Amino acid sequence: MPRVIDWGRVEYVEALGRMRSLVLKHRSGSIEDTLVMVEHPPVVTVGVEGDDGSAARTGLPVVAVDRGGKSTYHGPGQLVGYPIVDLAQRNRDVRRFVHDLEGVIIDSLREFGVRGEHVSGRRGVWVDGQRKIASIGIAVDHWVTYHGFALNVDVDLSAFASFHPCGFDGNVMTSLRKELGRPIDLAEVRPIVAREWTHVFAPPIGPPLPPA
Repeated sequence: MPRVIDWGRVEYVEALGRMRSLVLKHRSGSIEDTLVMVEHPPVVTVGVEGDDGSAARTGLPVVAVDRGGKSTYHGPGQLVGYPIVDLAQRNRDVRRFVHDLEGVIIDSLREFGVRGEHVSGRRGVWVDGQRKIASIGIAVDHWVTYHGFALNVDVDLSAFASFHPCGFDGNVMTSLRKELGRPIDLAEVRPIVAREWTHVFAPPIGPPLPPA
């Protein structure tokens, strides 16, 4: 059974070090598949496809990281999830893993009456195919995953406006608060995501997805 741990609010660089430590522990067999849930103070992270020059114009701290994807924002009111998962036990299927990770968010949003969607050719979770509510960016070390997802719960969306998150105009970003039209606390969302994570990742892995 995969476990879930909650770090609360942690500076991004500190969390990055902790996350990499968990990867080494999983590679050694000392821990099982784990989802870390965390909230970060304001920071822009730049993946391997990103442009840190654009991110620097935000005036926020900028951290270059080794995950896939471009630049994104993390801040209070955003639920960040770091899945530390052994893909060697899941057919070494990275595409399936990302699809299932998006599925965790989609199933969680359904609990609040929000219809999240996969969109072909665009990572993350979308609402009505137009508004991005969750970003996905992962890395894999000896078939153990790290980095993960960022779900906008009640985050300051104006922080996305000063750069191009994931290569899109910042106005594409939405949040659970915006979709519901009311404030919402991370405490309402964490247990739902934890439950759906367990539902999606506890059963045996299914067959590989067909080509896109």
